[in-house]
Amino acid sequence: MLRQGFLAVRSRLTAGDLRETAEALAVRALELPELAQARTVAAYVSMGSEPGTRALLDALHARGVRVLLPVLMADNDLDWGAYTGEGSLTRVQHGGRMALLEPAGERLGPESVQEADAVLLPGLAVDRRGLRLGRGGGSYDRVLARLERAGADPALVVLLYDTEVVEDVPRDPHDRPVHAVVTPSGVRRFR
Repeated sequence: MLRQGFLAVRSRLTAGDLRETAEALAVRALELPELAQARTVAAYVSMGSEPGTRALLDALHARGVRVLLPVLMADNDLDWGAYTGEGSLTRVQHGGRMALLEPAGERLGPESVQEADAVLLPGLAVDRRGLRLGRGGGSYDRVLARLERAGADPALVVLLYDTEVVEDVPRDPHDRPVHAVVTPSGVRRFR
């Protein structure tokens, strides 16, 4: 029910709200030292009413940052591909579930995320401890577990709307806290 509540609020956002928020998020995120110094960033292409990432992806690419984007596999795990600009994306229908924009080029393997200096994570909320509430598919939980097993320690950053920074979200044993949340009004760090 918590997820449905956040999604319901997002569904009421206008196209103008989404555009304005995406621009503010890009400005805030690009100010992060973790992104300013990154050579490789694993990110995602926002869809629907998610906080917008396209301006941020383009700005990182223009800076010469290698941007990795996820490719959803049949088992809900994520492979990765390089973002080389808007023309490098293709719409992929995943069964009866959803259509996603994914990199059209070579697949780099699930382990390629370990090369990232920063990982931008989607979410529905984050709490005061830095625990992220995702959509419930487990794709990014697998990514975070993969990073931990490999001893990789990239900056973990979630992009959200201001109202999605909350006091508490439910915690599962496999949950890993993020290092920071970026909202249109600012940045909050957790470690």
